[in-house]
Amino acid sequence: MTDDISSEQIAAITAFVDIQAPPPDDQPTALLLFGTNQAAPVEIAVDRYHAGLAPLIMVTGGVNRHNGIIEGRTFQRLLVERGVPEDTIRCEDQSANTWQNVEFALPFLQEALRSGLTITAVSKWYHRRTVHMLKTLLPDIGAFHAMGWDPVYAGKPVTRSDWPAIPDGRRRVIREWEEVSRRVADGSLASLQRAGDAWR
Repeated sequence: MTDDISSEQIAAITAFVDIQAPPPDDQPTALLLFGTNQAAPVEIAVDRYHAGLAPLIMVTGGVNRHNGIIEGRTFQRLLVERGVPEDTIRCEDQSANTWQNVEFALPFLQEALRSGLTITAVSKWYHRRTVHMLKTLLPDIGAFHAMGWDPVYAGKPVTRSDWPAIPDGRRRVIREWEEVSRRVADGSLASLQRAGDAWR
């Protein structure tokens, strides 16, 4: 699929889909973990919680279509097992897609904003829909952050450098680039830019 894409285009696509805009090292923020059947988001949240940087952690995800786990509940259990108190966690466990991850977590997101916390999205590094859907469904979110992780498909990590050579990664990254570009253009997703260390 990338045979006819130049190295310059690959670099531009990578930069476009990359969500990374982490909060400052000393800034506590509320984390929104987008649903998945992979555990990497939990490790990010645990590290930040134990560093005093995640006073509120929102987990999302209903039944995973690949393995049947309830993503939000699995996240919640793994967080508690790693020392995160239950009263720090808000769990959304009904969503079936990325849009619903945000939609069904809106009460928790609004709680975070009322508490004066900035939001940090935690999702696959190339899942740019996550930040646009946050802005679309929560227009008063203000400036917010995002932290990306490398998903593993068929035993291979899909990284910023390796995705063009990994069929599962290539398909997903190209689809993300095309869908977000199209939906921002047609107005079904809010326009958003990364400025400094935040999305605005």
